[in-house]
Amino acid sequence: QVQLVESGGGLVQPGGSLRLSCAASGFTFSKYVMSWYRQAPGKERELVADITSSGGTTKYADSVKGRFTISRDNAKNTVYLQMNNLKPEDTAVYYCKAAWLGVLFWGQGTQVTVSS
Repeated sequence: QVQLVESGGGLVQPGGSLRLSCAASGFTFSKYVMSWYRQAPGKERELVADITSSGGTTKYADSVKGRFTISRDNAKNTVYLQMNNLKPEDTAVYYCKAAWLGVLFWGQGTQVTVSS
């Protein structure tokens, strides 16, 4: 059974940090490109960052460049999103996605709220 389970979300003040994790099971994690997306209320889901199967290449949305870092540990079947200098506009549900040769898996999401 394929599972992607996000964790690490919560309430944080502006300027704070959070580290999201996405634990994968039920498929060959090391083959898949992993991505983090987010969806704010009333907005479409948007790509935040992704990382190639080996972890050698990463890509970020302009809105998070320099503040967020995506990484993965293929031995632990886990992808991470380190989020620093959080802003109120980062408030959203964050989802991880696995993709390989047209096969897609999504997690259930974790809420991140940035507010004072």
